[in-house]
Amino acid sequence: MAEGDSEVRWDGLCSRDPSTRETALDSIRQTVLRRTEGLRPPDGLPPPAVSLDGLNRLLAHLLMLSKRCPFKDVREKSEFILKSVQELGIRIPRPLGHGPSRFIPEKEILQVGSEDAQMHTLFADSFAALGRLDNITLVMVFHPQYLESFLKTQHYLLQMDGPLPLHYRHYIGIMAAARHQCSYLVNLHVNDFLHVGGDPKWLNGLENAPQKLQNLGELNKVLAHRPWLITKEHIEGLLKAEEHSWSLAELVHAVVLLTHYHSLASFTFGCGISPEIHCDGGHTFRPPSVSNYCICDITNGNHSMDEMQVNSAGNVSVSDSFFEVEALMEKMRQLQECRDEEEASQEEMASRFEIEKRESMFVFSSDDEEVTPARDVSRHFEDTSYGYKDFSRHGMHVPTFRVQDYCWEDHGYSLVNRLYPDVGQLIDEKFHIAYNLTYNTMAMHKDVDTSMLRRAIWNYIHCMFGIRYDDYDYGEINQLLDRSFKVYIKTVVCTPEKVTKRMYDSFWRQFKHSEKVHVNLLLIEARMQAELLYALRAITRYMT
Repeated sequence: MAEGDSEVRWDGLCSRDPSTRETALDSIRQTVLRRTEGLRPPDGLPPPAVSLDGLNRLLAHLLMLSKRCPFKDVREKSEFILKSVQELGIRIPRPLGHGPSRFIPEKEILQVGSEDAQMHTLFADSFAALGRLDNITLVMVFHPQYLESFLKTQHYLLQMDGPLPLHYRHYIGIMAAARHQCSYLVNLHVNDFLHVGGDPKWLNGLENAPQKLQNLGELNKVLAHRPWLITKEHIEGLLKAEEHSWSLAELVHAVVLLTHYHSLASFTFGCGISPEIHCDGGHTFRPPSVSNYCICDITNGNHSMDEMQVNSAGNVSVSDSFFEVEALMEKMRQLQECRDEEEASQEEMASRFEIEKRESMFVFSSDDEEVTPARDVSRHFEDTSYGYKDFSRHGMHVPTFRVQDYCWEDHGYSLVNRLYPDVGQLIDEKFHIAYNLTYNTMAMHKDVDTSMLRRAIWNYIHCMFGIRYDDYDYGEINQLLDRSFKVYIKTVVCTPEKVTKRMYDSFWRQFKHSEKVHVNLLLIEARMQAELLYALRAITRYMT
């Protein structure tokens, strides 16, 4: 535990019983007051830095609770404690930034305390499980049905009975998020790892973790960046490492955690998730500047121009983006008519897949230089120079992965469920909700069948991973997904650390933020399924 947290028990605040929460809040208040009494040195000297650091961590946690706790009594009491400290002449923190996302205006995101009864139950469940209501949850809340499934799956993976001990689970989450330089997720799971009794020494670098976890580094690396290279030899190396061997059940648990957190890193960057209020970058003890926003907000493009949507060509008029929606709907109508009139041959379908696969190689972000990972993140993985590379570059040829030969529904699902009971069911439900989710709307239009568009997005992602559906006409992808959208998709899925607000703003400019979040749900679930297919196929080959 960090100094400042060791004598504080936050767990009581997660209780649904008001009297338990009240007792916990009183205990926290007394701890904070004791800390403040030790900060009054004689003759106006500055307070000792160590004591101040410990108190500041407590105050940052209280600030988070005052803004993000679903229980009104905790929000109000946390704010009261902060004001009491301020009245003693001690500086208290304030939030940085403007809400849970740097890409979505705060006023468009559901405010904690204004949710309905059903949503409150969901918030309370999440808070009870994790001790926080994180920014990912507050952005996913645009789609409550999906959020419920996501939270249930994540809770099972991290906290319910399973092959791996709790601290291993959070450490694997750290390893997976670090591969995409996602300090947001790394910071959250560092705290969770310590909370469940993890050894702080492991956090100094992967080389300080047990050899068994170090051995997982290679699979983590290949799975995150080039999953089509995973072979049964990778699996064999982990299962036959003598005293450091993984069991099949442990390995399936680890693979599911790795794919979950690689995908969640994509969501974090794709939706511009802000640092949590109580974490580094989420609060400041400095007073507000005259302009009332800090330099980090300006550099993130997160200032008062939220409504001004700009792309690389400059300002975009409303009529231009309106025309984009109309054109997309017209293409969908024409494609449906073509489908009804004629069906392409199998040879033609295979040829169109190869064309789309080749074309996906030439889609890349304008910001394609390497991003150097910070030391606090890079220490959690090896081979920092290893990243995404298209599978057909430099004369390499990766055989097409035909879904008809190995698919999630017929093969992956049953393997996961057999070795890690119930998880296959939870993941399957999450895939189905993301894929089938629709409100039958597109921007300002209602009563629209969006299934063609959703399938194009899902299959494009699998196409980038070399995965082919024999019954799908890949010619539809070029008709429905324009270049700026493809750039965004490929960046979110393959190199999420390079996503910018400009990319987010430049696709589907007339669509609502909730629709763009929905796109991100499709991206992360399609990505997770693609990674799982390659890993589970390798495990199956090892077993047979």
